[in-house]
Amino acid sequence: MTNILKMGPSPHIRTSETVEKVMYDVIISLIPAFLVAVYVFGIRAFIVTSVAILSCIVTEFVCQKIMNQDISVFDGSAILTGILFSFVIPVNMSLIYVIIGSIVSIALGKMVFGGLGHNIFNPALVGRAFVQASWPVAITTFALDGKAGATVLDAMKRGLPLDGALIEGGNQYVQAFVGRMGGCLGETSALALLIGGIYLIYRGQIDWKMPALIIGTVFILTWAMGGDPIMHILSGGLFLGAFYMATDMVTSPYTPKGKVIFALGLGLLISLIRMKGGYPEGVAYSILIMNGFVPLINRYTAPKKFGEVKSNEK
Repeated sequence: MTNILKMGPSPHIRTSETVEKVMYDVIISLIPAFLVAVYVFGIRAFIVTSVAILSCIVTEFVCQKIMNQDISVFDGSAILTGILFSFVIPVNMSLIYVIIGSIVSIALGKMVFGGLGHNIFNPALVGRAFVQASWPVAITTFALDGKAGATVLDAMKRGLPLDGALIEGGNQYVQAFVGRMGGCLGETSALALLIGGIYLIYRGQIDWKMPALIIGTVFILTWAMGGDPIMHILSGGLFLGAFYMATDMVTSPYTPKGKVIFALGLGLLISLIRMKGGYPEGVAYSILIMNGFVPLINRYTAPKKFGEVKSNEK
């Protein structure tokens, strides 16, 4: 009897991976950075993060009801957006602004495009950009040891001593690496974010090459422009952006060549904004700008279809 091979509809490659597994893997990886935030900023870090998560969950639930979608607020995506949004704002920012920013992150950054998997821009950064445009003072006022002060990047931009932006004691690079400095809630500890990033790489959720290219590009370009490359890669939102925002599978390129272009473009934009622009930090806007180029990058770096032959027509 002849065996007949039947071909069913795509997808032909199946996996046990689910949205929930991916999202909760990323959430687990953020625990070290969250613990450092609580250690550095106190219980306020827990309150801000909790408010952001709850606001994102409620907003997504309401949007899904209005849009007659299946309710999936506990698949982890809304929780992750809440955590990431709280991580890119100052811990002392008004809770009203935290709620508004979280609502914008979900409603305008995600649901207006159709929901999970359809958004063009990183939702948490859409919320941050909205808050920064609406209340620039609130999102650029940072606290350390209960006192308002400049961040490391701001101090370098203005030629100020770094002592006021770091918790006193020890080598400045070590202080910056472990997170003993002022800044946004979840961005301060490069060490904690690196631990989380290694966990994601181990779990196969991200490719190490993209964050390595971003961080390496910033290191080389800030050094070439006369900056302190070590402090530039250890401070600000670079590690959070490189490991968590830029690697978002929805808003980043899907081709290997496209990922390289995306990472190099990010590193270039971040370096130019920090060194030549009027704003000391450039991670959030650089990622949003490059998000907008992703469809174009995907289009021109897509591999040829199997069996495709170039046309000889003139």
